[in-house]
Amino acid sequence: MSLNSLAAKVDARTPVHRDRAVDGLRALALLAVPTGHWLLGGFRVDAEVGSLHNASPLSTFSGLSPLSWVLQMLGIFFLVGGYAAVLSYTRHQGTSVEWLKGRLVRLGRPVLGVTAVWALTVPLLYGLGVPEATLRTGAKLVVQPLWFVGVYAVITALTPVCVRVARRAGAWSAVPLIGSVAVVDFLRYGPYAEAVPSWVSLLNLLPGWLFAYQLGVAWGEKRLGKRAAYVLLIGGTVLFAVLLLAFHYPASMVGVPGQDRTNSHPPSLLVLALAAAQSGAAILLKDRIGRVLRRPALWAPVVVINLSAMTILCWHQTAMLAAAVPASYLGTIPGLTEAPVTLGWIAARLMWIPLFAVLLVVIGKYARVFENPGRTALGATKARRAVTGLLAAGFTVFALGLA
Repeated sequence: MSLNSLAAKVDARTPVHRDRAVDGLRALALLAVPTGHWLLGGFRVDAEVGSLHNASPLSTFSGLSPLSWVLQMLGIFFLVGGYAAVLSYTRHQGTSVEWLKGRLVRLGRPVLGVTAVWALTVPLLYGLGVPEATLRTGAKLVVQPLWFVGVYAVITALTPVCVRVARRAGAWSAVPLIGSVAVVDFLRYGPYAEAVPSWVSLLNLLPGWLFAYQLGVAWGEKRLGKRAAYVLLIGGTVLFAVLLLAFHYPASMVGVPGQDRTNSHPPSLLVLALAAAQSGAAILLKDRIGRVLRRPALWAPVVVINLSAMTILCWHQTAMLAAAVPASYLGTIPGLTEAPVTLGWIAARLMWIPLFAVLLVVIGKYARVFENPGRTALGATKARRAVTGLLAAGFTVFALGLA
């Protein structure tokens, strides 16, 4: 069967009520995750023992920071997550608990799968002579994107509350969240910052990521229209510029080694400003995106990406490591194991990304078993669930450097 025929078949099987624009936005946000990690994450090899260590090109090339503004699309992901969740929640015929359980299972299985597989792989690789430092580097990269799943699960559990608030206040329901983050930022960065304990920044964790989700819920409830979208787009853009230029927020949306401030962990007001602008643009472009995705050749990849969402999120770092770890035995390879300190590294890394993508497709062919609850996989029985949980916990302890 040709690719055109396959695309036409996927298009024909798509329900009429399917919101293609929302799926397209989700696919775009999903692809931004591996692209960002593959572009803005690098390695260096210890010349003495040959171990692999993380290194960021942002430490050398601060001019790459605007690239993180484009690739940081978690605001879009939470926006469409809230939109899709409210539609699913209102259509569900059972209890809220049953609805939530189904959502959490779909989130949790792939995470348990990747951590359990790595828990089995680490001792095997160590026995084959892979340095412990390399294994710890890999473990940190694997768990790095998984924090998102935990936050998303908590926010998903708040969906019934978000729906009730959105029905009463519409888009205004998100305003207290951005206000809360602004207050915490003032405390941790303002004139009394030295007297404020470091744990205060954690107060931004929930409202910071709930902001765009709440906007998505209001959008799904038809309480957020184009006028509000323009306010989000313009207001978010202006706030973003003011925070950068007047209040000197870090330009990078991701953490940079050596910097004492970070925007994303936990989210700062700059993250919410970007999320507001992205959300406004997404809502305004929704109809146009939907029309473009009526073309089968463009719609079919969107379907594949959405069906593999958790596989992409959980395994894309493994795909990069599958290339970098063997290469570390060959020394410093430009764009792969060479420290990202030259312009040549950027050009070389762009050439490696297609290989990372191919490796992710190959890995995903087998890893998708964890994403499909209708198939037998690790964790199908109580005994296997217990073993899987223990393996996942052990790997997490190892990755966080607690053992």
